[in-house]
Amino acid sequence: MTVTSLTPNRPKNSMAVAEISYNDLKDLMEKCKELVLVDVRSKEEVDRGRIPGSIHIPVDQVENDMALDAAAFQQKFGVPKPPLNSPSLIFHCQMGRRGAVATQKARSLGFEKACNFVGGYKEWSEKEGK
Repeated sequence: MTVTSLTPNRPKNSMAVAEISYNDLKDLMEKCKELVLVDVRSKEEVDRGRIPGSIHIPVDQVENDMALDAAAFQQKFGVPKPPLNSPSLIFHCQMGRRGAVATQKARSLGFEKACNFVGGYKEWSEKEGK
């Protein structure tokens, strides 16, 4: 998987947002059982279509929901809470901006390897024909 940074000249411990591409996301979806794909769009947007297997956490709820303990997270979303060092925690929105914000919020909580699917649902739906 290729992970790029919006700000490659920042020190490694900074809050730079790592991004993944459509192809990398597709590979992760096929190969990684631990993938947690978080859709941070509004409920109205999600109701119009979503990436299969994603869970919905609106961008303004990311800090609260990602801070839940493991049992509460599992109960609320039906998937195990990813560990802080999980390389398979991916956020996305419609086109990338809110996904980047959510990724920064998750990283500030200690999810150091969280990534943003920069193409968002827009790219997904165009390439998947949905």
